[in-house]
Amino acid sequence: MARGSGKRSPRVRLFDSAREASRAAAEAIALLLLQRSSATLVLASGKTMVPVYRELVRLHREGHAPFSKASTFNLDELAIAPSDPRSFRTFMDRHLFSKVDLPSRRVHFLRGDARDPVAECARYEAELARFGPPDLALAGIGVNGHVAYLEPGAELAPVTSRVSLSAATRRALESDGIVPAPRAALTMGIETILAARAILLVATGRGKRDVVAAALEGPVTPTCPASILRRNSDLTVMLDRAAAEKLKAGRGGRETGNGKRETTGT
Repeated sequence: MARGSGKRSPRVRLFDSAREASRAAAEAIALLLLQRSSATLVLASGKTMVPVYRELVRLHREGHAPFSKASTFNLDELAIAPSDPRSFRTFMDRHLFSKVDLPSRRVHFLRGDARDPVAECARYEAELARFGPPDLALAGIGVNGHVAYLEPGAELAPVTSRVSLSAATRRALESDGIVPAPRAALTMGIETILAARAILLVATGRGKRDVVAAALEGPVTPTCPASILRRNSDLTVMLDRAAAEKLKAGRGGRETGNGKRETTGT
């Protein structure tokens, strides 16, 4: 997996179900951990990631995903205390951190309720810089095209910043049980995310079909933040059939076994 902003198109892997896509994403992370035990991972939160982490925990219990020497950074955090049950720190503890052998000192997180958000974001960027480029960034995609909490707009924050959440994003949070949804978050910037040596984007469900098509086959533009991930030279996208429904390139993918198809995006 190599960092860069070269011309290679993203690898798009298609699966018959969300479960299969989640399993493949977990297997990719587990393989990295086996190959590089001290890997630095950037992780995502949210409903799409629940089955990914479930599969990753299973692989860990089977001895295929060692976390003891790994380090993690999360993409974002809501503007609330880490102890708040709505926080992404709580989410990660529930779904992954408490179930694997990842030492707490190797977990790096933004503090959403920091009194000085600017200083907190600068601290996080400095921590990331000390580790060097992450080996892998795991990301999802919002229904409006946001990645991390970089909302569509004329431009995206380049580095970790405090941002306001759109009404669409807040509605999505509340549909996931985060009620009331905070109005702000701290999030990695687009250049921070692109610095990863490789990016793994996971999207499942029909609700993502329009934005997946826009992100992978539309213009690279901040009005669809996820599209900018195509600037990373090692982008892999894992989709179920429902999320890939509107992909033109996805309809002719090559069968790779176990219900998977692989194709090259634009």
